[in-house]
Amino acid sequence: MGVVTTGTLRTMQLDSLTGLARRRRIRDPHPPAPVRLTVPDGMTAPLGCDAVAVPESFARAMTRRLPRMGCVYAAEGHWWWLVPSDSDVALEWPAPARYTAGAVVPDAARVPDLIHCPEGAVPYTPPIPLYLALCRVTGTTPVWSRSVGTS
Repeated sequence: MGVVTTGTLRTMQLDSLTGLARRRRIRDPHPPAPVRLTVPDGMTAPLGCDAVAVPESFARAMTRRLPRMGCVYAAEGHWWWLVPSDSDVALEWPAPARYTAGAVVPDAARVPDLIHCPEGAVPYTPPIPLYLALCRVTGTTPVWSRSVGTS
């Protein structure tokens, strides 16, 4: 069994698809390790680390609204803010922000550059002020301020 052609439509049988999947694994048996943001030497992350990515234009506007900034990294037009793990619980981070568990930087070829490092022992930007600053610059109503719809 293999490829079946019906008119101009071409379909593949299960054995062909399985073969393609096997050949794909053979070509790339070890996909690249995900790029993660690292905590600078001398700092600890007792609550684990996640990250919030924001386009640079929004990030610059947000910095004026933050009382404290933790570690901030920059790459490819985005700024990455370290926050404690699970800072997405009960929050809907507004677009165009991207929240990543484990401080993973998707599709990155290299680790972003550290552009801000706070004084002290912990690398975090407080997530609630970060969330509120992001809501402000994107014109999004914070999740707890939205009216509850009735059914």
